[in-house]
Amino acid sequence: MQQRPYGNTGENLSIIGFGGIVVMGAEQPEADRRAQEAFDRGINYFDVAPSYGDAEERLGPAIVGLRDKIFLACKTGKRTKEEAAAELHSSLRHLQTDHFDLYQLHAVSSVEEAQTCLGPGGALEAFVEARDAGLIRHLGFSAHSAEAALVLMEQFDFDSVLFPFNYTTYHKAGFGPQVMEMAQRKGVARLALKGMARGPWAEGADRSVAQNAWYEPHIDTADAELALRWTLSQPITAAIPPGDPRLFRLALDIADRFTPLDEAERAAVVKRAGTETPLFTLAA
Repeated sequence: MQQRPYGNTGENLSIIGFGGIVVMGAEQPEADRRAQEAFDRGINYFDVAPSYGDAEERLGPAIVGLRDKIFLACKTGKRTKEEAAAELHSSLRHLQTDHFDLYQLHAVSSVEEAQTCLGPGGALEAFVEARDAGLIRHLGFSAHSAEAALVLMEQFDFDSVLFPFNYTTYHKAGFGPQVMEMAQRKGVARLALKGMARGPWAEGADRSVAQNAWYEPHIDTADAELALRWTLSQPITAAIPPGDPRLFRLALDIADRFTPLDEAERAAVVKRAGTETPLFTLAA
């Protein structure tokens, strides 16, 4: 599998990341198999969070023999220093490791949340202290708000941003270009979420077709490939696919044969985006 530079850190990550939701709810032997399969197929970037059910507890044992060969990322949804520090140490125990390669603020959804994290007694203070103590190598954040992402990058030198870079939100909702531009200008590595998202679930939709997905992903192989190829054609390091094991394997297959979109395909994607419903939009 292709690898790309993780910013200016000297690290190289697989263009597909293993999202911990892939092992959420699995029996341990099955979790072990899924993690090993991903590694065997070229994945070196693993990402998890304590909010993903029992994913930390399943992934920890699954990567014991792989830990020194992978780039392990984790997150916290806590916004204060004390709570974030406590959750960091809990995650280290669950993942059976003495450090994270990347630790991130998780799903920052408003400018107010961002300011809390950045302010006195905020979670970022715990991040910096943990980095100084050798518990974290790189600092980052994920956000479901373009406005919050901009504030975070303006006020702190993060190593990476994990953001929904999806063709419909990007082209129809204008959600993403401003984050991409600032991240590139400031040298912040870009990691992608929701590349294979189709949009919000329609009322009454059969959600059983996509395990562990809170949004409707592209199920059709051709549609999923076009969507993920669009994301991977952007100036990003890696993309994390949906947590459904079948769709994760589909993403691996797509990545194995990945080629960037050509101009005709890019134009077709922009046209298609105009007919779909964005998963995220800019604040009013």
